[in-house]
Amino acid sequence: MSCDQDAETRHVLGCFRDRLKRLIQVEPLLDLLHFLEPDRKDRIKAKFREEGDINAAAFLIDEIIHSKNYARGWSRELIAALETVGCRHAAKYVLNSPPEPTEEAENDSCVRLIDLLQLTLVSMKTGDVCAHCRALGLLTLEDQENIMKLTENQGNIGGARLLLKRLVKNEAGWFSKFLQALEDTEHHDLVRELRGEPCNEDGEAQNIKFPHEAPGMKPHSPASAAHLQTQLSNYRIISLPSSEESKRDIVLRDYQMEVARPALEEKNIIICLPTGSGKTRVAVYITKKHLERKKQMGQPGKVVVLVNKVPLVEQHYKAEFGRFLKHQYSVERVSGASQLKISFPQIIEQNDIIICTAQILENSLAKAKNGDEDGIKLSQFTLMVIDECHHTKKGGVYNHIMIRYLSQKHKNQLLKKQEKSPVPLPQILGLTASPGVGGAMNQQMAEEHILQICANLDAFTIKTTTFKEEEAKTPYKRIARAEERKEDPFGDVIKKIMDEIHTHADLKPLCDPGTQYYEQWVVQKEQNAAKEENQMVRVCAEHLRQYNEALHQSNTIRMSDAFRFLNKYHTEELKTKSSPDEEGTITITDTERFLFTLFKDNKAKLQELMGKPQYENNSLAQLKTSILKEFSTRERARGIIFTRTRLSAIALCQWIQENPKFDEVGVRASYLIGGGDQSVVKPMTAAEQKDVLNKFRDGQINLLIATTVAEEGLDIAECNFVIRYCLVTNEIAMIQARGRGRAEDSSYTLVAEAGSGVAERESVNEYREKMMSTAIVKVCKMNRADYEKKTREFQMQAIIEEKVKIKKKLLKGMMKEPPSKISLSCRQCSVFVCSGEDIEKIENMHHVNVTKQFSKLFTVRENASLQERLLDYETNGVIACKNCGQQWGSMMLYKSIECPCLHIKHFVVTYSSKKKTFSKWSELPIKFPAFDYTQHADLLVEDSEEEDLETD
Repeated sequence: MSCDQDAETRHVLGCFRDRLKRLIQVEPLLDLLHFLEPDRKDRIKAKFREEGDINAAAFLIDEIIHSKNYARGWSRELIAALETVGCRHAAKYVLNSPPEPTEEAENDSCVRLIDLLQLTLVSMKTGDVCAHCRALGLLTLEDQENIMKLTENQGNIGGARLLLKRLVKNEAGWFSKFLQALEDTEHHDLVRELRGEPCNEDGEAQNIKFPHEAPGMKPHSPASAAHLQTQLSNYRIISLPSSEESKRDIVLRDYQMEVARPALEEKNIIICLPTGSGKTRVAVYITKKHLERKKQMGQPGKVVVLVNKVPLVEQHYKAEFGRFLKHQYSVERVSGASQLKISFPQIIEQNDIIICTAQILENSLAKAKNGDEDGIKLSQFTLMVIDECHHTKKGGVYNHIMIRYLSQKHKNQLLKKQEKSPVPLPQILGLTASPGVGGAMNQQMAEEHILQICANLDAFTIKTTTFKEEEAKTPYKRIARAEERKEDPFGDVIKKIMDEIHTHADLKPLCDPGTQYYEQWVVQKEQNAAKEENQMVRVCAEHLRQYNEALHQSNTIRMSDAFRFLNKYHTEELKTKSSPDEEGTITITDTERFLFTLFKDNKAKLQELMGKPQYENNSLAQLKTSILKEFSTRERARGIIFTRTRLSAIALCQWIQENPKFDEVGVRASYLIGGGDQSVVKPMTAAEQKDVLNKFRDGQINLLIATTVAEEGLDIAECNFVIRYCLVTNEIAMIQARGRGRAEDSSYTLVAEAGSGVAERESVNEYREKMMSTAIVKVCKMNRADYEKKTREFQMQAIIEEKVKIKKKLLKGMMKEPPSKISLSCRQCSVFVCSGEDIEKIENMHHVNVTKQFSKLFTVRENASLQERLLDYETNGVIACKNCGQQWGSMMLYKSIECPCLHIKHFVVTYSSKKKTFSKWSELPIKFPAFDYTQHADLLVEDSEEEDLETD
C-alpha cells in the first residue's frame, strides 16, 4: 500500500473517528498492531483499564492520526488486524466503504434497542446464547472465551453485558442472527420483547420497547392522533323527541365524510381516526347507505360487524348500530354471553345487520368448510365491518377470517379466467385508531407494516385526515418522576425470607428478587423440579414466586396490599392441606411445614412495617399528588388511571376509597378490569363492566382505575385527565390511552419511578407514533400500480403460508399417537393419576376422566373464584389431589353428568419415558377420543337403578 493510501487512511480515521471508537475492540487489536511502539501500546492499555473500550479506542485512533513515524503499509496491517479480531464493521469504515445511510440508520436503531433493553436482556442464559452466537459468526473464539470467563467470575449478568457489548460491533445484519440465537435457546420472551408483541393486563408478557429515532429520519405527523384529538367536538346528530326517535338521522362532519367516501363507492378501505373521532358513527353511516343502495338495486344486503371483545357487541348495538338503524333494519347481536336459543346460521338468515365477536363467525366459517350444515359462508354477507382492525395479523382471529376471504378472491380470479361465475365476497371496512408499526426498526419497515395491514384487509386505501387550521388545543402531557426508594425494610424482610428458602432448597438465583428476571428464573426452576419429581424444590419455587410478586406489589401499591396477597396465599394453601371430609388425610411435607412456619414467624414483623407510611414507595406518593392536583384545579374532574395488573387496579381503588384526602376533593373511584379467567383475581363479568361504565358516564363515578381492557374499544365517557401508572406498553396502547382524555383542557400524565426505564420507553413510543403517521401518509401517496403489486405480494405470501400451515397441521394430526403413550402424575406430590387411555374430550376442548378409579383420587372443593355458565355444561367446583391438595382441574356438569375436567398445567406428563410439563393440551401430540355421552348416561342409569333396588 502506498504512502498516499496511508495518508488517505489517516483522513478516513479522522472522518469516522466518533463511529469507529464504538466499533473497535482495543485489547485484542493491540496485540496485532506491530507498527505501534510498545510504550504507546502500554499507554493505550492503561487508558483501556481506567476508562474503558470507547475512550481507549479514541486514544488509539488519535495516536495513529497524529503520528507520522509508522512504517509504510501500516494501514494494511490495521485493516487486517481489525478483520482478524472480528471488527469487520470497523474495517469497512477504515477502507472508506461505509454502509448505505438507510442501512446505517437501521443498524443504529438496533444498537439503541439493545442499549435500551439491556436490563431485560442480561437475564439470558449467557452460555447457551454465546455458543449459538459463535456458531452464527457473531463472535470470535477469543470473544467466546472472554465472555465465558467473565460469566464464571462475575456471574451470568456480567457475561451477558460483555456479550451484548461485543454483538453491537458487528456488521449490519447481526440483529436478525441474534434473534435467531435467542429463539434457538428458547428465550421466546426476549424475542417477543425485541420484536414488539402485545402484553396482557396481568403482566405475563413484557412491555414492548423499541429504539429511539434513527439518525437522518425526519418524522412528520400529519395524521397524528394528538393532532386530531382536540379538533373533534361532538358529531352533530339530529335527535327528535322520543316519540319520533325512529326518524333519527346521522350527520357526519366534513372529515368523517371525507374518509367515508371510498367506502360509499363500494371500495374496501381502512379508516384510521383517533379514539373519540366517531369511527363507529362513520361505519353506521356507511352501513346505512350500503343497505339502501342494495335495496334500490333490488339486491339482498347483509352486514356483519366484527368485534374482538364481548362487551363491544352490546356497546355497538345500543350506542350505534341498533340506536340508528333498528327502526329500518333488523339488527341482532351475538357473543359467548348471548342467551339466544336459535343457531347462528338462523340469526344470519333472519337479520340484516349482525354484530358478533370474530371468533363466533370464524367457528361458523370453519364448520361450513368441514361440510357442517350449521356453518355459514362469507358469500352470505355483502359488507363486513372489522372493528380494531389493527389486530388483523398473523395468529389473530381477524386474520383467519381474512385469509378465507383472500383465498376465495384468488380462486375467483381463476374462475373468471375460466369464464365461470365468481363467488361473491363482502365489501371490507376496517376501523382503527392506530395501526402501529409492528416490529419496525426504521421508516421503511413501518411502511411495510402499514402495507401488510392493508393487504391483510384487501384495502384499496387507508384513509386518515388532517386539519388545515392551526391546532388550537392539545392534551397537556407530563412525566411525573418519583424518587427511588431509599429505605425498604418491608422488602428487606421478604428478601430475608426468600434467602432462607434459597438456603433450604439449595437454590442460587442469578438475579435480584422483585424483578421480571427472577420471576422467569423461578418459574423455570419449578418446571424442572416438577419433571424431576423434586418436591422440595418445586414447592419452594412456587412460594418464592409468590414472594417475588409481593415485592413487585410493594414497589407499586401499598405494603399492606402486598401483605394481604401473601397472607391470602398461605391461608388458601393451608386450606388445601385439610381434607374436607373423612375420606382421607392430606399429607403435609417437612418442606411445606418449614414454609408455613417461616411466613408465620415473620408475619408480625411484616404487619408492623406495613403500618409505617414513611416506608411506602414514592411512586404511590407521586400518584397521590397527581390525582389531588387534577381534582383540586378542575371544576369537574373525570379521569382514568391505567395500571398493569388486575390486582393493582383493585388495590389502588381501595387505597383511594380509604384515604380521606381524596374524599375531601370529591374523588369517587371504582375499578374496571377484564373478564377473562387467566388471573388469580376474580374477573369482572360483562354486566359488572357495564354497570361501572354507566356510573362513570352518569357522574356517580369520576375516577376509573383500569387495566388495559379500557384502553381499546370500550365506549368510555369523556375524560379530562389520563394517568398511566408505572405502565408503558406499545405505541398503539399509548395512543388509545391518550385518546381517552379528549375533553377540553385534558392532560396525559405518566407516573414513573426514576431509573425504572418507563419514561424512556414512553419517548420511544412517541417516536414510533410519528413513524406510523409518516408511513400512513407515504402509503396513501404511493403509485397505484406499486401499491397493488406490493399488497398482492403480501396476500399471495399469506395464502401460501396458510396452505403450508394446513398441510403441516394435517400431517401433525396424522402423526398423533394413541393416548396409551402417556400417563399423568400430580405436579406437587408425583402420585400416579391416570393413563391417557382414561381421558376423553368434550366439545373437542375439555379433557375429562369419568372412570371410577380416578374418582377415588380427588376431592371436590368449592370454586370460590368463578362460577361460569356455558352452553351445555357448568363448572361446579375445583377437584384437588387427595394426597397433597394440589388443584387438578374443575368438576363440570355436562348434560347432567358430572365430569372431572383436567387442566394439563397441574400435572407432569410421562411421554415416551420422559417427564414433561405442558401449559395447554394442544401441545400434546396425542389424539384423545370424543366423550361418549350415551355410554356414560347408560352406566349412570344402571348405577342408579341398582341403588334403588338396594334401597327397596
